[in-house]
Amino acid sequence: MLDGFLFPEGKTPPWPHHPNCHCALEPVNYAIVLLNVSVESDYAKFDPYLFNTQGRYPHTKERLFASWGYTVEDAQWLQSEIERQAREKYLAGNYTLGKLNKDGQRVSICIEIPRKDNSGTVSFLSGWMVYPNGKLRLTAPYGGK
Repeated sequence: MLDGFLFPEGKTPPWPHHPNCHCALEPVNYAIVLLNVSVESDYAKFDPYLFNTQGRYPHTKERLFASWGYTVEDAQWLQSEIERQAREKYLAGNYTLGKLNKDGQRVSICIEIPRKDNSGTVSFLSGWMVYPNGKLRLTAPYGGK
């Protein structure tokens, strides 16, 4: 299930993975990991989903972001900043392993952004799916505090 996945040393999913497991963990040169780890997110996770610009979602996440001073006009910056921090923190091993199943390994990464409405910062969890060759795909831009 995790063939070809790249995880920082000491931050791998529990092993062995299944009964009678003969899987092997092989170290990979950090330079290769650094070159290969990539993040991607679909803009639709921010607009219309996060900011609920079409009123289709029952969540109230847009109100939370508004309380921090963010609007849909900030969606592209948020997308870029969340991707930047996710890559940086994944490479540093600053994530929490989530569910592992046939779809892959989930991880949670804490994101910190400045408040636009006053001083200080706010942090929250973002949800990601890890794929082979160090690819991370955003599943939830805001997964809670």
